[in-house]
Amino acid sequence: MDRNIVNYVDHTLLTQTATWEEIKQICDDGVAYRTASVCIPPSFVKRAKEYLGDKLPICTVIGFPNGYNTTAVKVFETKDAVENGADEIDMVINLGMVKEGNFAAVSEEIKAVKEACDGRILKVIIETCLLTEEEKIRMCRVVTEAGADFIKTSTGFSTAGATFHDIELLAGHIGEGVQMKAAGGISSIEDAKKFISLGATRLGTSRIVKILKANGAPVQGGY
Repeated sequence: MDRNIVNYVDHTLLTQTATWEEIKQICDDGVAYRTASVCIPPSFVKRAKEYLGDKLPICTVIGFPNGYNTTAVKVFETKDAVENGADEIDMVINLGMVKEGNFAAVSEEIKAVKEACDGRILKVIIETCLLTEEEKIRMCRVVTEAGADFIKTSTGFSTAGATFHDIELLAGHIGEGVQMKAAGGISSIEDAKKFISLGATRLGTSRIVKILKANGAPVQGGY
């Protein structure tokens, strides 16, 4: 592969009980192993930015994990995150709108959040485990046309996470310039390699860095 697996990882801690000491450790590990970013709750973004400075991009989540906040709330959350120092935004779509077939409203919401990102990377979480194949394909078109940077499989908080099949499916239907993030349940180096080989350019996981540390892999992206 053209770069180290860990460089694809959004090193993630989104549990409800996360403390600052745990977030700080995620940040330290992200810097040490040169992950793509750290993905943390919005309430920690400002403190993490003050702690990290420009050492590592900070990603946070919007409308998480259910996605049924109003668009106005998601836009406010996004603006707040950006003001606090977030470099990347992972938003959850309104799945009820998808089930109603109201894809125009989903698209408008993504566009509104993208505008609020003010140039930051936007990843759109479609929660593949709750969608039909047809809905997944349709969301590829919506995410592409709305101008998002990534389509992301999962929150990791629903009934299942990323699957190889879903990444293969998304790869066949996303538009040019849209990247893919696999997230949820990525528990091994082998899984990570497989997702990357299928076209994912980001992996949302905490386990890859834990595996590297447990195996004594050198820091600074040395896997």
